[in-house]
Amino acid sequence: MPIDPPLSIGWGYGIVLGLGAVFAFGMVLVTWILKRYNHELQTSEMFSTAGRTVKSGLVASAVVSSWTWAATLLQSSGIAYRYGVSGPFWYASGATVQILLFATIAIELKRRAPNAHTFLEIIKARYGVYAHIVFTVFGLMTNILVTAMLLTGGSAVVTSLTGMPTAAACFLLPLGVAIYTMFGGIKATFLTDWVHTFILLIIIVIFSLVTYASSDILGSPKAVFHLLIKAAEDHPVEGNAGGSYLTMQSTEGAIFFVINIVGNFGTVFLDNGYYNKAIAASPVHALPGYIMGGISWFAIPWLMATTMGLAALALEGNPAFPTFPNRMDDADVSAGLVVPYAAVALLGKGGAVAVLLIVFMAVTSASSAELIAVSSIFTYDIYQTYFNPQAAGKMLIYMSHVMVCAFALVMAAFSTGLFYAGISMGYLYVMMGVIISSAVIPATLTIMWKGHNKWAATLTPPLGLAVALVAWLVTASKTCGKLDVECTGSNNPMLAGNVAALLSPLIFTPLFTLIFGVDNYDWQSMAAIRKGDDHDLAAAANIDLELVPGEALRTSDDEAEEQTKLLRASKIAKITTVILTLALLILWPMPMYGTGYIFSEKFFTGWVVVGIIWIFGSLFTVGVYPVWEGRAALAYTITAIYLDVTGKKHPSAHHTSTATYVEGKDTGAETPPSHEAVGEKGIESEVLHK
Repeated sequence: MPIDPPLSIGWGYGIVLGLGAVFAFGMVLVTWILKRYNHELQTSEMFSTAGRTVKSGLVASAVVSSWTWAATLLQSSGIAYRYGVSGPFWYASGATVQILLFATIAIELKRRAPNAHTFLEIIKARYGVYAHIVFTVFGLMTNILVTAMLLTGGSAVVTSLTGMPTAAACFLLPLGVAIYTMFGGIKATFLTDWVHTFILLIIIVIFSLVTYASSDILGSPKAVFHLLIKAAEDHPVEGNAGGSYLTMQSTEGAIFFVINIVGNFGTVFLDNGYYNKAIAASPVHALPGYIMGGISWFAIPWLMATTMGLAALALEGNPAFPTFPNRMDDADVSAGLVVPYAAVALLGKGGAVAVLLIVFMAVTSASSAELIAVSSIFTYDIYQTYFNPQAAGKMLIYMSHVMVCAFALVMAAFSTGLFYAGISMGYLYVMMGVIISSAVIPATLTIMWKGHNKWAATLTPPLGLAVALVAWLVTASKTCGKLDVECTGSNNPMLAGNVAALLSPLIFTPLFTLIFGVDNYDWQSMAAIRKGDDHDLAAAANIDLELVPGEALRTSDDEAEEQTKLLRASKIAKITTVILTLALLILWPMPMYGTGYIFSEKFFTGWVVVGIIWIFGSLFTVGVYPVWEGRAALAYTITAIYLDVTGKKHPSAHHTSTATYVEGKDTGAETPPSHEAVGEKGIESEVLHK
């Protein structure tokens, strides 16, 4: 039965178009400020790599933002609604380990190919054209699936809350994102990621405190606990210990856990967006950025789903719940409507507005990362590689702009088609591993094992895809005798397809290694990848290219020092990520799963309190720390703006070739140049500006 939207259609257009315009204007303004006061000319390198100088706090917030999809908030809460307390944990742990493990890949990428723009460039450099084409296809499929999931999930929530047509939401959600991404490049993505993440974390904190502390309907872990016991009595969960919603032992939850882990390996290790952020990070900041980002992200789906998913279960019997007296339809759960329904029951129209905001933040911030990822692939791996190898900066950035707009338009149309075909966000989420995960192990071996030969790299992903599709569809046919959306989207067929996709390379890789032999790669062709040539853009702007962040000439001593630091970071990354992965996947959850422990009231209260403490830690790490880390640059820029606006000093007088500020020297120092130390170059620049 259709539910009347709690907000008017004006709210939908106001948030989607209004906030989109605010962010677009804000990032265009920031881009102009950075160019005027900090020499941050929008070159092709700045557009795609931010000068490779981004620090750990912004890297962490960008990782959190990019990994906080609509599904992070909506799918996780749907899983909590279906399986109870185990669902949020399985979702969070099954998608955190990939970020933690990727920290090792990020460090190795910066060691092996310091000038790369995409992970596909290193595939081309090592294996040649055929492997490059194969991985380009898998990389683009990853970006298409992720973006489609963002838009289908986001548009479904906007429609349910405001009545805005789903097709309109699909086309308008990416509009503002495309504008600010086109003008600001990946730097704009990093800055908006921070804003989005900060707002999103604040709203999650509000939801959790209302549910577990101040709500008149719930208001305490004790109240939620007793309502969950009643819910289990009314409709026990098949496969859960005692039919309870308060246990980690859940058969269907464990199946989802495996599907979740497999699918998310593909969407991290094959999504060029994560490589973009690793490439953009200053060498010594990549490791802490990814570790902090992974640990901070864990709290978002865990607490969000533990709050909103369980609140929906607890409130279904309350007249305030939109579907009362009925339970939610399974299609609505899959579409991601658990969160908006619970929010409306808890906070009325205020809850609906809050959900609209966080979904907008999640969709737009992750979409900007996807736009940059795809534009980088088309610019460097297709256009420059196969059509115009001599392309200079002006042409490269033109192609980047074109592809940002083109991909946004194509994905809006594709997502609209999926909506009319009845394909929801939940279906795409569990299916993505079937399509892409056969390329995960070959992509990882490319950067981690010198013995991996080009035929194993080239042939394994398509063969693994074929095996996964067969396993998925045959299991669906055998399980329920048909191949419709409901059957193919059920747990057992998806489990078979996902596992077959991820593990098939364990058969194909040794086989092709045996047939074609072990390679002995020397990593030199990766190191030979060169940056884009942006001298034409610098000349047109009357700016010395060496003053642009990331473009200063580096000595052999600088490079040797950087390699030493990266080697040390690589060792730390491997140890840290293994320990954290074991803790999240085995040491914490498995004893509770194996014993079939059903939470007591005190244990459930402690579980919730830990989640709330963790979210405050995340808020500090990715919300407050990036501001503190960049305080010197902020103070410098604000001072420069004040002096410029009051007519006391022209912005060109702030420009200097001092490398400490421009590069950060990889030490974390970001000391602005003193105005007294500007010298003759600043005077000459002032004359040029006048």
